[in-house]
Amino acid sequence: MRWKIEVFHKILKSGCKAEESKLGIAQRLTNLISLFCILSWRVFWMTMLNRSAPDTPPTLALTATEIGVLERLVNDKTRARRKTLSHYLIKIARLGGYLARASDPPPGNTVMWRGLSRLTQHRVGRYGRRRICG
Repeated sequence: MRWKIEVFHKILKSGCKAEESKLGIAQRLTNLISLFCILSWRVFWMTMLNRSAPDTPPTLALTATEIGVLERLVNDKTRARRKTLSHYLIKIARLGGYLARASDPPPGNTVMWRGLSRLTQHRVGRYGRRRICG
């Protein structure tokens, strides 16, 4: 099992592709890495929340806009009476390729950052912004 800081750095390097940025000015690179650290922490935090506190309200980790986009974007496989944080985090993971079969382990960081990236694209895509992470 990896240490949590190693997992965070893996998300930072693999998910956000921090090493691929071609910024030549140190201040711009510092700003970019600061933003990537926030995004990487959020992916890691949401993955760990799904495992440790799945029954909490979804507003703990998601905005009302994100919840609304997920409701429209990802069809429910089953009708959940109580829509918990885990319910919406699995929807994010499904956007990232998670199959959500009964025998599957909880979603990991990779499918979470892929799904969060796709959610962000859908959430702000109509404004013509570029993809930030993923």
